[in-house]
Amino acid sequence: MKGTPDRQAAVYHTFNVEDLIEAEHPLRAIKRMVDRALAEMFRTFKAAYSDRGRPGIPPETLLKALLLQCLYTTRSERELCRRHKTDLLFRWFLAMQPSAEVFDHSVFTHNRERLAEHGITRKFFKSVVKQAIEAGLTSDEHFTVDGSLIQSHASLKSLKKIEREAAKKDGDDDAGGGRNPSVDFNGERRGNATHRSTTDPEAKLYRKGDGVGAFRCHSGHALTENRHGLVMGVRVDEASGTAERENTLAMLDHLERRHGVRPSTLGADKADHSRLREMLLWTRGIEPLRPRRGSNDDTSLGRLRRVVERTIAWLHQFRRLRVRDERRADIHQAFLPRGCAVICFRTLERPYC
Repeated sequence: MKGTPDRQAAVYHTFNVEDLIEAEHPLRAIKRMVDRALAEMFRTFKAAYSDRGRPGIPPETLLKALLLQCLYTTRSERELCRRHKTDLLFRWFLAMQPSAEVFDHSVFTHNRERLAEHGITRKFFKSVVKQAIEAGLTSDEHFTVDGSLIQSHASLKSLKKIEREAAKKDGDDDAGGGRNPSVDFNGERRGNATHRSTTDPEAKLYRKGDGVGAFRCHSGHALTENRHGLVMGVRVDEASGTAERENTLAMLDHLERRHGVRPSTLGADKADHSRLREMLLWTRGIEPLRPRRGSNDDTSLGRLRRVVERTIAWLHQFRRLRVRDERRADIHQAFLPRGCAVICFRTLERPYC
């Protein structure tokens, strides 16, 4: 017998959202880990907000929403808020009632500086790493480090001579052309010592290798452990020949100071080989593992580096992490721990299921 659709619109619905979520859904395990990490950040949230005034959107809700954006690769915060209105799974993850009004997308913009100023996302990532260590999912044996270039949103037309910029600040402004001037660099040699971007002054002209054009960029660095592929540290800095060495040592020192973990070996690529860095690693009791420049016998080390290269490839899936739109480094730095926490959840959710 053919059934007929029920066209009668119901005014009230009685159901439990918890019953609609599958028992084996991955978000159940992730939600337990996220709630545990957020509970440890109560003092941080209290210091970031005033005791007076109108109550705003809870920071726990904002962090959970940003995690959903990474988990489901939502392209924008507008689209994320649209999905919150229609997806009960998202509402359940955010602890929102089905009848609750969804906040506007501009809430993320208004609270972005607050999250960066108080290091909320960075502390959240540290709490996730702490859970991984307590669960026994990390080792102190073999770690790998690698760097990548984060493209700057600044255009090549924004490059100006440093002397000209200094004269412009003194009041001698003879440049015209509006917001999109016609710039001719024919016969002019550009470099970091002579030119600076007016849109993103911290961006540097850098190239990945011979035969590759230089572009405005920053450097990103990730430290992973090889057993489970968990991200243990991440940093953003100016692109330079010594950035990877300096940030590697900073991440290792922070990991030991914060979590008491010191790896026995550290793998890297050929471009990261230097005698000074090897000496600094040996003084910390860490054996450097890297193929020497000019040698081709690096197949075994290449298999170890697959973990960190896979991590960087995952992070570059998100345009917000692949391209830096913000002029302030701390705001962009606040986005990276969010993506690294999502990668850690891939491994952490298994023991919680």
